[in-house]
Amino acid sequence: MLHQEPLADVADDLRSGRIDLDAYVDELEERAAAVDPEIEALVAEEGRWERLRDQAAALTERYPDPADRPPLYGVPVGVKDIFHVEELPTRAGSDLPPGVITGDEAAAVTALRRAGALVLGKTVTTEFAHMSPGPTRNPHDTDRTPGGSSSGSAAAVAAGLCPVAFGTQTIGSVIRPAAFCGVVGYKPSFGRISTEGVIPLSESVDHVGVFTQDTAGMSLVAPLLCDSWRTLPAPTERPTIGVPDGAYLEQASDTALDAFEDHLDALTAAGYDVVRVDAMSDIDAVNERHKRLVAADAAVAHEDWYREYGERYADETSDLIVEGLEATMETVAVGRRSRGELRGDLTDSMDDCGIDLWIAPAAPGSAPEGIDSTGDPVMNLPWTHAGLPTVTVPASTTDEGLPLGVQFAGRLGADEDVLRWSHGVSDALSA
Repeated sequence: MLHQEPLADVADDLRSGRIDLDAYVDELEERAAAVDPEIEALVAEEGRWERLRDQAAALTERYPDPADRPPLYGVPVGVKDIFHVEELPTRAGSDLPPGVITGDEAAAVTALRRAGALVLGKTVTTEFAHMSPGPTRNPHDTDRTPGGSSSGSAAAVAAGLCPVAFGTQTIGSVIRPAAFCGVVGYKPSFGRISTEGVIPLSESVDHVGVFTQDTAGMSLVAPLLCDSWRTLPAPTERPTIGVPDGAYLEQASDTALDAFEDHLDALTAAGYDVVRVDAMSDIDAVNERHKRLVAADAAVAHEDWYREYGERYADETSDLIVEGLEATMETVAVGRRSRGELRGDLTDSMDDCGIDLWIAPAAPGSAPEGIDSTGDPVMNLPWTHAGLPTVTVPASTTDEGLPLGVQFAGRLGADEDVLRWSHGVSDALSA
């Protein structure tokens, strides 16, 4: 089910003409026919390949000279089905009438189209990017979840159906599925990638994120999406890495923590300074404030739809909205204030201890068995709550061959640093 499809290599080969775009679309169709019936990463689309061939032909006609081709010329991108796309319906993994869920194309999708990308199609999402899973299975083991809510995007990238895909993260919906599927996931600083044209779950904490197989590919796509991207030179020194010891880290399983210690040893052996710091001792309270804030925001976002189509919502989503409808203005205020407080605490610790990056397991363990849930996002929650830029890279595998990832987070707005450091961290962990 797995196929190597690193974005940086694919983009370079398509731009240069080493890969013929028409032949590449043919190859993708064959791969999807062989793989997607097993993992169900893509939302069904009548005429997908005819549409892609027409768009590829138009792109080829527009850019006959390889020297003029844009950075993502012909690259197929998977789009989580809560993003509006001009020629495709939005279902959001729900049973609501398609004509109800409409809107202008997502700004992030338009940005990649302008860079030459082709929309492969919609990828499966949990209902409205919450907890009710779709049919997608993990390409590493189809008896296991790929994670969520960006289930289809993570699985599609791992299976080589597309070298880049969009997700969103409100708690852990990019970083966790990336780790479960053994790919690279990037959640930017809050607000650096536009959420315009994306169905909200919680406007206070929703982030648009991205999946690729390689950190080089992530560094190619991030500047096309992030507001006011700064081009920085390659780092000449390794970052100092901070481990948030205490109650937060103890939420991970023994298996994950044992592997994490091995990951830290690998980084130390590669010359990284690793500093242990007591952090987030109040993680239970942070978790609760975040969940209440998401519920309150979800109630606002879905109030009109829920009033008319409430019986069509899955139980998990309905419960969230009902909880949110009972929330007070104080709940929202406390949740939003908590975000700044946590960010300040983490930044102060970085300043005091000379830390450049925080590091932690990307999930409590490997992908759980079954597809009735998407796993626990608890390891991702505080970095989302604080709005800090976060990247996960594959770090090792379990005895069963399942991927384990590490996530690292930097200062608010320092996405450029986090991504340029990601290459060395990834290399050290894969050595």
